[in-house]
Amino acid sequence: MIHGNKTLAVAVCPATTDQYDWAHTLAAELGIPLARKDTHEFQFLLICSADGLALKQADENGPGPIMISFTGSTMEYRLKHGGGRSQALARAIGLKKGWQPAVIDTTAGLGRDGFVLAYLGCQVHMLERSPTLAAMLEEGLQRARRAAYTVETAGRIRLTLTDSKEFLQKLKQQDRPDVIYLDPMYPERTKSSLVKKEMRILRGLAGDDQDAGELLDIALHCARNRVVVKRPRLAPTLGNGVPSHSITGKTSRFDVYLI
Repeated sequence: MIHGNKTLAVAVCPATTDQYDWAHTLAAELGIPLARKDTHEFQFLLICSADGLALKQADENGPGPIMISFTGSTMEYRLKHGGGRSQALARAIGLKKGWQPAVIDTTAGLGRDGFVLAYLGCQVHMLERSPTLAAMLEEGLQRARRAAYTVETAGRIRLTLTDSKEFLQKLKQQDRPDVIYLDPMYPERTKSSLVKKEMRILRGLAGDDQDAGELLDIALHCARNRVVVKRPRLAPTLGNGVPSHSITGKTSRFDVYLI
């Protein structure tokens, strides 16, 4: 597919010459080209650097690169000061003393909500269908496994590159999770410059989750206890179903469908 004069594609590139071998191996694993850092031939560049994997929109006017980090100050602050089990996410999932549910995060994305749930004691299985995002998630989890503060949390997470609908439909009865979590991406309804650069890049890379309603229907037949859908605070509910209840925060809302 062509957008203007640019191929809608991702290429791997090394940030420095000493990252070349890693970039070469990753490009082969993902089946995508290996490129120079300064090229504008591709829409996105997956940059191998000493700090980790970063995703950059190659356009000169595009936002800066993004990186998945579970060990940085932003995530550490959220884990320590995010409200623990009293935060909206944890209450929606149903976390309580003596019950740490097994959770399938069907739209892992940047992995932050899943990592918070693992920090709070849940066994979390992240599913991601974008090979690029899955590679970034795996690299971020590897760094988390090497850091003393996050090694235990990362040990409660596994990641699978897959289409969530197909994965759930093939689940055996004994493998069904307590909770299924959905945080789908939807078309941006405004052209506000306030949209986070992360969301701009992710939407450009992966597109909108047009099949989210179908995923919810499948999830409702697979979860043992509940399905939780994260929505913008004022957005309509997903699909035609009615949530059992909702938990609303400042910017987001969690619709809870009890089984």
